Amino acid sequence: MLTDIEIARNADLLPIGQIAADAGLGPDEIESYGRNKAKISSSALERLKGEKDGKLVLVTAMNPTPAGEGKTTVSIGLAQAVRLLGRNVMLALREPSLGPVFGVKGGAAGGGYSQVVPMEDINLHFTGDIHAITTANNLLAAMIDNHIYQGNELRIDKDRILWKRCLDMNDRCLRSIKVGVGGGTSGVERDDSFSITAASEIMAILCLASDIDDLKERIGNIAVAYDLDGNIVKASALGCQGAMTALLKEAVLPNLVQSLEHVPALVHGGPFANISHGCNSLIATRAGLKLSDILITEAGFGADLGAFKFLDIKCRKSGMWPDAVVIVSTVRSLKYNAGIPRDRLTEPDVEAVRKGFGNLEKHIENMNSFGIPVVVASNRFLTDTDEEIAEMKKLCESCGAEYAPATIFAEGGRGGTELAQKVLDILDKDLPKNPVFTYDLTDPVEDKIRKVALDIYGAKDIDILPEAARKIEEFTKSGYGELPICIAKTQYSLSDDPKLLGRPEGFTLTVRDVRLSAGAGYLVILTGKILTMPGLPPHPAALDIDINSDGVITGLF
Repeated sequence: MLTDIEIARNADLLPIGQIAADAGLGPDEIESYGRNKAKISSSALERLKGEKDGKLVLVTAMNPTPAGEGKTTVSIGLAQAVRLLGRNVMLALREPSLGPVFGVKGGAAGGGYSQVVPMEDINLHFTGDIHAITTANNLLAAMIDNHIYQGNELRIDKDRILWKRCLDMNDRCLRSIKVGVGGGTSGVERDDSFSITAASEIMAILCLASDIDDLKERIGNIAVAYDLDGNIVKASALGCQGAMTALLKEAVLPNLVQSLEHVPALVHGGPFANISHGCNSLIATRAGLKLSDILITEAGFGADLGAFKFLDIKCRKSGMWPDAVVIVSTVRSLKYNAGIPRDRLTEPDVEAVRKGFGNLEKHIENMNSFGIPVVVASNRFLTDTDEEIAEMKKLCESCGAEYAPATIFAEGGRGGTELAQKVLDILDKDLPKNPVFTYDLTDPVEDKIRKVALDIYGAKDIDILPEAARKIEEFTKSGYGELPICIAKTQYSLSDDPKLLGRPEGFTLTVRDVRLSAGAGYLVILTGKILTMPGLPPHPAALDIDINSDGVITGLF
């Protein structure tokens, strides 16, 4: 049996110019990055503004488990299946971060016969977008420290700097550092820290910007520090938003690649969903909607994180709204949520499927509450019994969701035609879309947090710690109280405790910190023990990755 990387390496890829032509782009509307990658030009994006939008399908999942759900794989396989059924379809996905690639997760370009390719390039440096974001982020950090060193005309309080440096790698040693050590020409000594690039505000901004002008304006609005009088200092006061935007000139343009079955795929932007908003770029999504009759996009982690933030932040800002939602699940994941040990998940257990269904049930209920039709995609494994699949189907349908098993990992598009037909049946009804939001922007910040915690997570109450409460008061007084909220929370549970599996009830969501992302346009609410700089596991994926003298990479995924 071939590995993912072997399947990708043996694929018969079409020239990227042909993929672009199939998507309706002219030869002068792409900028090629070799034979198999390209960026869509700004002139093409401008032309597309006047085109009609296609249908939008959002793919999400239940809370992730060690058993693996395969959300990206299902997204790609679904698109390939829709194409097999004769429809004009495209994909809009996120770029992988090098942190997870070399850490615990491995690659993020799908799997088996449902991948976007060239997989090795996408999982490594790709077109350099994430490196450009890192550089722009750290230019601002350097400008802040240089401003203080050169006399500090803005009277920045060095002990109240909000901006963090970033790096696209899991490195726990950078969570708390000192810069400017030694004084003199080394700068002003102060405490600092790093976030991973995928959790940075520049990444969030790039993925929410409408165009390069909006990108520059958002960068200028970044809150970088407080001055000695307690007023917020913006990036525009340092005068570097133009230079930062110049660094992002190419990064802001969507990347075009293809799936193994030649479905055009826009892979652009990579914000984490447990910390950031978890959605690919708005520019890519809009372009995909213009270029196709059906656009399939994916939001990170479970529906309590990526999908909710897609609706609450991205859709609220852009005015778009999904025509259907696909929730990815597996029999194994349901059994894991029932407390079955990982080494016994392949054993038949219909009762465990029934018991662990609560987690999936809550995600279905949440999506139904937004008025969006739901299809549950069961990523089927060889060890799943017919009885377990039948039970899962019955439970999903009892919640008002359509259900379809899929074998797209092993069979590509052919293994997803039943799922694709369920989705197409919904899209062809052309149902009216009525966006619904969990809270109003005018609600007090505390009420926004409470509504999300109770309605989306199923919490009993919230506990806002004193430091977080103080920051909420400060940000509200500074005029940021009517921003949306982006809750940073563990992806492994509906609660803020990763050990609470299934559908936990009676828990209290603890808010320990609040950060202002004024450029992205929201407040970040940190809960539990969530960290913005991950660490490497005991056995990092980097230990399994190698390259030989012929340049052939092994162990990437």
